Amino acid sequence: MKDPIYITTPIYYVNAEPHLGHAYTTIVADTWARFNRLVGNQVRFQTGTDEHGDKIAEAAEKENIKPKQFADRISGMFQAAWPPLDIEFDNFIRTTDQKHIETVQTILQKVYDAGDIYFAKYGGNYCVGCERFYTDRELVDGKCPDHQTVPIYIEEENYFFRMSKYQDALREHIEKNPDFIRPARYRNEVLSFLSEPLEDLCISRPKTRLEWGITLPFDDRFVTYVWFDALINYLTGLDWPDGENYKTMWRGTQHLIAKDILKPHGIYWPTMLMAAGIPLYKNLNVHGYWNVDSSKMSKSLGNVIKPLDLAQVYGVDAFRYFLMREMNYGLDANFSEGLMVDRYNADLANDLGNLTSRVLNMMSRYEKGVVPEAPAGGGQEGGRIEKLITETARVYAEEMKTLGFHKALSEVWSLVKEANRYVVQSEPWELAKDPANQARLDEVLYNLVQILGAVTVMIWPVMPSTSEKLSEILGMDPPGSGLLTKPEDLLGLVPQGAQTTKPKALFPRVDTAKVKAKAAKAAAKTQEKKPAKPKKKKAPQGPAPEVTIDEFARLDLKLGKVLEAENIKGADRILKLQIDLGEETPRQVVAGIALHYKPEDLVGKQVVVVANLKPVTLKGIESRGMVLTAVGDDTVRVVAPDLEFTPGSTVR
Repeated sequence: MKDPIYITTPIYYVNAEPHLGHAYTTIVADTWARFNRLVGNQVRFQTGTDEHGDKIAEAAEKENIKPKQFADRISGMFQAAWPPLDIEFDNFIRTTDQKHIETVQTILQKVYDAGDIYFAKYGGNYCVGCERFYTDRELVDGKCPDHQTVPIYIEEENYFFRMSKYQDALREHIEKNPDFIRPARYRNEVLSFLSEPLEDLCISRPKTRLEWGITLPFDDRFVTYVWFDALINYLTGLDWPDGENYKTMWRGTQHLIAKDILKPHGIYWPTMLMAAGIPLYKNLNVHGYWNVDSSKMSKSLGNVIKPLDLAQVYGVDAFRYFLMREMNYGLDANFSEGLMVDRYNADLANDLGNLTSRVLNMMSRYEKGVVPEAPAGGGQEGGRIEKLITETARVYAEEMKTLGFHKALSEVWSLVKEANRYVVQSEPWELAKDPANQARLDEVLYNLVQILGAVTVMIWPVMPSTSEKLSEILGMDPPGSGLLTKPEDLLGLVPQGAQTTKPKALFPRVDTAKVKAKAAKAAAKTQEKKPAKPKKKKAPQGPAPEVTIDEFARLDLKLGKVLEAENIKGADRILKLQIDLGEETPRQVVAGIALHYKPEDLVGKQVVVVANLKPVTLKGIESRGMVLTAVGDDTVRVVAPDLEFTPGSTVR
């Protein structure tokens, strides 16, 4: 075994049934766990449910049942949802487990004894939905930015964690370990939080208003704030502090979360660990949101996707494949049934399904299903095929290691497409007409079978059932631990003399027209029930004032090419760029896009620059121009043409 790796999902809050967002994170964790086993790593994969707090107590009260009864029911839904999606976790944890309660109380006492928890009176704006206090500057128009509700002002005595004490240490750790939080946009976001004074964290709730929680070990009048409770699950699941799992796995911890819980995981959690004298986790890996039919999932919009529904219609592996192929980890992605069907037909039915059917039918027709001998000396193109397989395996493994799932799958599908081209170019059906071509026919079919064998292994983390079915059809060993320790391991996986069988269609084509008609009908029905709500804006904005053509003509917009890009020390949001505008020397421009681009992503990119803007100095650096960007709800993109133009070309 190589490196121990501990993969965790967030523990899901039991105020809602499992939906697409939960399924995605958990499928990512399962995929990554399988991949790490494939390359020989020791893996532990944990998921679970978060069951304390105001919202659970309120939901239970509405149903006139005990909070534990309510939590048992919803937690059971999560536990039941994952096996049908081929998710195989090593541990499912609940924050109502007695072992977890004891771990939380032990850590609370440890931090309290060290002097990092104190008692104080506090008054603030409390949002029940978020279960947290907000400062005035965090509110938007006096409302919670997430729930758009006016917080309740609460004044009470509580216990506080000295989070501010560890601000500098956390910032230093993040700066010294640039991969600690990834992708970089989220690391920069946390550093931006840390550029402002960090307040201490209220970690208790008086039992006079909330009893559903873990009692503080040093004051039984209070229960623990839900985040201080929930985050500790990652340690409970390893039997901290003396368990063998903790000793072996903790330093290889990889947390997987969605971006909405970045602050608790990127700030609360590491400072809690510092206070308790526990080493920090290795990486926090943050992904974006799934937008359903271009809108963020919302109960009020009626667009919450239940994962098992679609998996039952199109198959579990097709559902898993779509999620892993469609989302660029770290960015938002769109989900619709139409998009899923398009991807299904193109990649699974046309590419992989077609290749499998062609190759195995020809094997049956021309070789009686028996895998021929490897061609002597590699044959006419054995070296090319071997290089194609090993290079694909190398890139695939590199991308999978760094959560580049969509890129890894794209690489595998390039190999599938190349195999389909190879079938067309080599024309086995023509070779079979002349017995003199038997050696060449054997070589072509041998190569195709070996490509399929390599593909079978590489798709296993994402599509385990399909992979295992293919391995059986091909007569090869099923994928498993340690099968891809190096790229060459994927050569010759289907043994000479193995008996292959003709498969039924792996992925029968789906009628796209029917799916789109169904989606349109559902959308119309939803529209009738609920009038469309305008998109929430951060601040009310009226139309921009009109300008004349002469006023617009005063702007000198030029197309440039980024030659260099670098971060600016002490400035988390801006980058210093050197841009070729067709002038004698590059133009220096400071752009506020550091949260959305790594410097290396911009080098070589075309950008539109306002070239006659008066120079300004930002953070002591002169900026001679402005890069134009398109600004969405969650991201910023530089404006660029779809064709390459000469630097200095005019934009109008």
